[in-house]
Amino acid sequence: MSRVPDADRIQQVLRASRRGPLKPRDLARELGVEPQDYPALKRRLREMEDAGQVYRVRGKRYAVPASIDLVVGRLEVTRRGHAFLVTGEGQDDILVADTALDSAMDGDRVAVRVEGRSRGRRFGRVVRILERAHPTVVGTYRAARRFGTVRPADRALAKDILVPEGDAGEARTGDLVRVDIVSYGSDRAGPVGRVVEVLGAADAPGLDVLAVVHAHALPPSMPPAVEAAAQAAIASADTRPEPDRVDRTALHVLTIDPADARDHDDALSVEELPDGRTRVGVHIADVGHYVVSGSEVDAEALRRGTSVYLVDRVLPMLPEALSAGVCSLVAGEPRRVVTVFVDFDADGTVVGEAFERSWIRARHGLSYEQAQEVLEGRASIDAPTDAALQRLSTLAGVLRRGRKRRGSIDFDVPEARVVLEAGGSPIHIERRARWDSHRLVEDFMLLANETVARAGSKKGWPFLYRVHHAPDPERLDKLRELLAGIGYPLPDRVGPRVLQQVLERAEGRPEQPLVATSVLRAMMRARYASTDDGHYGLAARHYVHFTSPIRRYPDLHVHRVLAARLFGAPDGGEAWSEDPLAGLAEHLSRRERVADEAERDSVDLKKIEYMERHLGDDLAGRISNVTPFGFFVLPDDVFVEGLVHVSALGDDFYHFHEGSLSLVGEKRGRVYRIGDAVRVRVARVDRGERRIDFVLEGDAVPPPSRRGGRRR
Repeated sequence: MSRVPDADRIQQVLRASRRGPLKPRDLARELGVEPQDYPALKRRLREMEDAGQVYRVRGKRYAVPASIDLVVGRLEVTRRGHAFLVTGEGQDDILVADTALDSAMDGDRVAVRVEGRSRGRRFGRVVRILERAHPTVVGTYRAARRFGTVRPADRALAKDILVPEGDAGEARTGDLVRVDIVSYGSDRAGPVGRVVEVLGAADAPGLDVLAVVHAHALPPSMPPAVEAAAQAAIASADTRPEPDRVDRTALHVLTIDPADARDHDDALSVEELPDGRTRVGVHIADVGHYVVSGSEVDAEALRRGTSVYLVDRVLPMLPEALSAGVCSLVAGEPRRVVTVFVDFDADGTVVGEAFERSWIRARHGLSYEQAQEVLEGRASIDAPTDAALQRLSTLAGVLRRGRKRRGSIDFDVPEARVVLEAGGSPIHIERRARWDSHRLVEDFMLLANETVARAGSKKGWPFLYRVHHAPDPERLDKLRELLAGIGYPLPDRVGPRVLQQVLERAEGRPEQPLVATSVLRAMMRARYASTDDGHYGLAARHYVHFTSPIRRYPDLHVHRVLAARLFGAPDGGEAWSEDPLAGLAEHLSRRERVADEAERDSVDLKKIEYMERHLGDDLAGRISNVTPFGFFVLPDDVFVEGLVHVSALGDDFYHFHEGSLSLVGEKRGRVYRIGDAVRVRVARVDRGERRIDFVLEGDAVPPPSRRGGRRR
């Protein structure tokens, strides 16, 4: 049997080497490897090199990456083409210029050599690609005389894929195809591929969203074996004894969800106690009772990481028998839950908390619209329900004001809601409503998440935490410049309370969407972590995701740990240590990012499809943002921005004034500012670029096909 040391021991010796990188023979001597085991050591080194655990330098010598300024991580490419190496917990991302990518693509696992710092941020160059994220790509095929090209549906893949003559199969121009990558190319030469499947005509109903599914490597359906395993898990779960589960079916429990929701994770109850306190119950579906760690259903849920809510379909994390069945808190049906009880005194101060596993039966399944009508006094469900909603709303307001006092930021960033006809075509795009009923539910979910996080942090439980770090100073500087130009100066020291005050000042004003979006973009991205680093945006010292275990795997993990530590359940991940938790956190953060991008892409595609049918229409709207290359207009009656390019302003030459975020005409002095009312015509819609061009009504100058400028 081979007696070759493991990877950890090999890395330990390489890190301790005073001679720098070591040749395999020297390393074998340091490790005490016998001659007969030397071939096995070389195989181990090759495996470690492939995994990015060691790096081979000149002279066939080996070193750990960090000792030669190499960092291993996963490459992320933004929609704007900026590339970053994501290096894991507690480390800053590394900027990688497009000329330093070699042939690396978004999602690839790579080794980057750090070459320096610029404005406080490390930058580097890809020196080795360890793992390819895209062996296949989905995109739109375009034929040419001797070759074709495929434009990837995933916008993070910036380079078109060349398809040589004879490798296009039956594909025709405009078809949606799947391509196997034959060669990834280099900085100078793009990737080359072979068409292996024609998915259909790119303009067929529903195929645009299917392209998003494939572009982000999302599983389009649930494997039959997992569906069958879910049914078996349901049958098994009902036979297990539960001596500690408390019957709370007498409580007046309500769910409040979107009107078309089927996966009801959470429910609320409120009761007045004899001593004058008010007790709120936050009841969360006990998914962990049905989905056992390590099971087939669990493995599929972990692989997916989250449910994905596309514009015309849901790709659930769990099989429907669970997500819309026994785990969903359907009104009138008994359901297993994990409950967080929180007690309030007469002033609305939290004075007690408790956890239990319960049975509940929701009395009503309300939509947000129904709950809002009750809160506004425009409708009634029944006396107990009306009273419960009003009491919950009052307490939610107290919680919200308390969070604002400590500096929590409320990002009320406008979102689009796409209304589809039966065939999947968009018939209207409107601003998504955000009512007091939405805030009520959010407030109690935040409370439950913080309550669970505090308990776990205090006792050192192996939770996955939801962390959010302070903004990067460079991003804050850019935000400071932008806000100063529109009348919102920031002080030298900026904390979350200052940013919340800016958002409150902008509320109801024309520039509010720009202010909210700009503040959000200045933030670091929240992520999952094995360390309890707090949440900057919520001004919370401890935070987890607990309230959505049907659709988020991190919540399910927290449920398991809670069940093991409080209720003695055997499935709580007691063996989790920080290292495997860190890997789990990285995976789930990545799955969340993929889901977010896919959801945005599906909405963007429907915006494009909608505006294609409205080419030539005249629209009234307001300027929502001004840039050096033109200004964006948000129409009054449709929630889709379009660009009036500066070169389409044919009456003058316009200069961009950064200080006031305005375009000013050189000769006539006409000024375009945020909030100005304008009339525009839909002039061009580019599906490939996902770009919508407007021209001012009456302006005969067409927008450019590429972004140039008529500025001086």
